[in-house]
Amino acid sequence: MKDPVDVTDGSFSSQIENAPLPVLLDMWAPWCGPCRAIAPIFDQLAAEMAGRVQFARMNVDDNPLTAERFRIQSIPALLILKGGHEVDRIVGVQPKAEIVRRLMRALS
Repeated sequence: MKDPVDVTDGSFSSQIENAPLPVLLDMWAPWCGPCRAIAPIFDQLAAEMAGRVQFARMNVDDNPLTAERFRIQSIPALLILKGGHEVDRIVGVQPKAEIVRRLMRALS
């Protein structure tokens, strides 16, 4: 799956917890400038790492249950999840190389 999928509170379990691959979940909101700044990097990574990592986005305003479950206090927050469990979190805008480094660490 090359394009990031949109995830909701209702679909989180089926789309993320049961995902066969590690997931990079972008917790964002439409009003968030830094979220918009990181979106192109996220989309590039989704294309480059297709088949190794699943990419998903969640609007925290529309999905408060999952945002609360993961105690999201600042966005953008990129959650690296395995089996629905958080293994790493990248908060704020980070360079692409740093995101890749953290993803590779989680994949190993």
